[in-house]
Amino acid sequence: MTPEAGRAPETRMRWFGLWDSYFVVCYLVTTGLVFTSAVPQTGRLIAIGALTVIVPWYAGIGRPLMLREGRDGRNTGFAAGLFVLFVIATAVDLTSAFALFAIVPMLMMSLHTRSAVVAGVLGNLVPVTMLWLRGGATAPLVLFVLLASLLGIALSVLLGLWIKRVVRQNKEHAELIEELRRNREQVARLSHQAGIATERERLAREIHDTLAQSLTSIISLVQAADAEVADAPDVARKHLALVGRMAKESLAEARSFVADRTPASLRESSLAQALRRQADGLAAQTGLLARFAVEGEERPLPMAVNVVLLRAAQEAGTNVRKHAEARAVDLVLRYGEGQVGIVVTDDGRGFDAAEAETGTGTGTGTARGAASGGQDGGQDGAGSGAGDGGFGLRGMAARVAEIGGAMSVVSTPGAGTSVEVKVPLDGVAERRTTATAATARDEERCA
Repeated sequence: MTPEAGRAPETRMRWFGLWDSYFVVCYLVTTGLVFTSAVPQTGRLIAIGALTVIVPWYAGIGRPLMLREGRDGRNTGFAAGLFVLFVIATAVDLTSAFALFAIVPMLMMSLHTRSAVVAGVLGNLVPVTMLWLRGGATAPLVLFVLLASLLGIALSVLLGLWIKRVVRQNKEHAELIEELRRNREQVARLSHQAGIATERERLAREIHDTLAQSLTSIISLVQAADAEVADAPDVARKHLALVGRMAKESLAEARSFVADRTPASLRESSLAQALRRQADGLAAQTGLLARFAVEGEERPLPMAVNVVLLRAAQEAGTNVRKHAEARAVDLVLRYGEGQVGIVVTDDGRGFDAAEAETGTGTGTGTARGAASGGQDGGQDGAGSGAGDGGFGLRGMAARVAEIGGAMSVVSTPGAGTSVEVKVPLDGVAERRTTATAATARDEERCA
């Protein structure tokens, strides 16, 4: 039997300690009364012996039967043996009738209700019968014992029914406790899996937004350097210098996201400075006219907002370089009243945003995959809406939503694309703290 299967019976056994104590008290009281009765010593010893045999009979046979589910012939055999021992003790000493306070509840717990009630009635009639069979008993004494037996029948049956109900309720409680334990284990298991999924999603986003994009740029620069190495070695060296710089930056970014720390580009500079370097790098890598501007009064932002806006700008810039076929791109950092945002606009070939959103029509074809963050968008989608392996605009939108922001994409075939991200500053810290705490709990479960 598995540990889980054994916990429910163990739970049901706890309440039996109270019953065991009651049984011991009944045994000690009854044997004490028999020991001080006026019956000859031999009769007292026989009665005490019969009552004492009931103890191992109950402990070794009756108690396990009472704890298990179902009733069968073993229960009947236990009840019959219990009844016989009681009859022997009562036959030699009527004082043994006090044992009925323990005998009847045991019958109720061992047998079905109807059979237990019949056995309890018969047990209460045993003292009257024994007194009647002994010749010379006076009528008043018989009547007194009969009335006591009738009262004993009523009390013992009520006590037995109450105990039977307690047994049933305890079994039901044990089953509920076991079900609750299983549900808690299931919740813990699901939380563990959710923590794993959350961490995988974080790493996937970071890899897509840093290493994957940097490697794509490095490959393009190496190819450009290879093409220029013979005819324009100075240009080739310039490309290779960019490759070295991007490789160092990628290494720093990789170390940062593995340790879940602040991105290297934000560690010693402001968001505006990091975005300006992003625009300069895009211009150096592609030859595009990349312009950067700040609108509004620049002010410190929560690190969570800085990271999301920087990653969004990186993703939009990568999509412009790979898909837009643009000549110029504008990156604007906007500080507004209670919010901050970025706008990345290119003059590339664009795509039909409505068709991309619904996934219908042909138009620029895989631009639909671009806008939805699908795999096709990473190949030949148009505009600033490409997605590689499902972590394009979809991953960007998920990042923005985590801090309560919103992202919009506006594009028209032949008229370029504009990606805008807005983040409200009210409550960002609280939302980020809650999300970080939940992620930490999930990661602890994963560990």
